[in-house]
Amino acid sequence: MRVLGLSGSIRTGSLNARLLEAALARCRQAGHEADAFDVRQAEIPLYDGDLEAEHGCPAGVWSLKQAVRAADALIFASPEYNAGPTPLLKNLIDWTSRTYEEPKTGNEWAGKPALILSASPGGMGGLRAASSLRLILADVRCLVVPEQAAVGRAHQVLDESGDISDERSAAMLQKSIDALLKLASVG
Repeated sequence: MRVLGLSGSIRTGSLNARLLEAALARCRQAGHEADAFDVRQAEIPLYDGDLEAEHGCPAGVWSLKQAVRAADALIFASPEYNAGPTPLLKNLIDWTSRTYEEPKTGNEWAGKPALILSASPGGMGGLRAASSLRLILADVRCLVVPEQAAVGRAHQVLDESGDISDERSAAMLQKSIDALLKLASVG
């Protein structure tokens, strides 16, 4: 099974990028192919209808659409910005949900099993961002698993390699990954 990870933060040392890597590592340990999409390298512009009308699907968007299409399951990790996911992640979702005739594409998110993760220095762990992201993903027709992991005090419990020292948070992450892999294996 192929699992694709998307982080809502490209900041160096991002807590959510670390959490995403911890999740992807657990997927690899379970015998699956699991990688994060390199948003920085893709150079995806802000969604702009005029740009789209003039040039069609940008190359970075096309590469993301191909990665989503090839994935059997998706993992999203997003910090919380004003009670929602980051504009970066929302932009990725918006561009990739578009349909293009050349090259022929559709809403690549539709029918894809998805897991939502969030990490924050705050005690709630970005839970409001996860709730908002759940609504967005449902709207683009992802099959979002009910389980999710919101890691609070992440700067204290998540080390540089993605290891989680808090047993409750680690168990929550594993339970959510298990739910995602189970759903993806059914499809």
